[in-house]
Amino acid sequence: MPKSTTRPRHGGRRTASAVGAGVAALALLAGCGSGGADRSAADEPRRAASAHPSPSPTEFRRIPGIGERLHDEIPSATRQVVAVYGEDEDSAEATVVLYTRHGDTWSRERRWPAHNGKRGWTADHHENDKRSPIGVFTLSDAGGVLPDPGAKLPYTRSDAFAAPRHWPRTHWHDFDHVIAIDYNRVKGTPPNDPTRPLGREKGGSIWLHMDHGSGTSGCVSVSKAAMEHLLRTLDPAKHPVVVMGDKASLAS
Repeated sequence: MPKSTTRPRHGGRRTASAVGAGVAALALLAGCGSGGADRSAADEPRRAASAHPSPSPTEFRRIPGIGERLHDEIPSATRQVVAVYGEDEDSAEATVVLYTRHGDTWSRERRWPAHNGKRGWTADHHENDKRSPIGVFTLSDAGGVLPDPGAKLPYTRSDAFAAPRHWPRTHWHDFDHVIAIDYNRVKGTPPNDPTRPLGREKGGSIWLHMDHGSGTSGCVSVSKAAMEHLLRTLDPAKHPVVVMGDKASLAS
């Protein structure tokens, strides 16, 4: 098996030897983003609008569809948010939207169709429930079977990410590229590190990964082009997070 390599956060490459193929396979099975003073008072509204234009359809004061509860969980230092809008509590259909913060304004950069857990969403995720966890989670590590496409997050390339060959052939490329969602895992480790701080019963290996056209075991999946864009765009210096859930839960 080729040696795994990881690109550290501050340039260069280093060897990652902590995760073997057998452990990684277990982890995969467990789981599976102005004016002059002489103007009249009647001019005041127009002048105010000119000085402070309303946000365009792609710019927002708050991330659309995210209620106050989850919005308040986004770290103040965060400048990049991957929002996963699930269609329904029991649906596997979703939309992923990438937002970037500029000052007090969030800009919508890209959006893609996506899938989540085949049974939908849950606020109390457990191993093998086939639902994706609802919440705000940091994004700190990436990896996959394929070479690093230019990721800004630390990237571990290893054949240990390969999907088991007893899975349907349509799923074999799911983990060509992955981004770890920091649910029940240790940040700063390869995505397939098996450590579960909350215990194995709470599940793990919740990733953004490549789509196979249907629901997942709990991850969020998007196209290869979307994964490559996210890998090249998500920047540790901007403290990226994913905000994910069904639309009703996100808005509550």
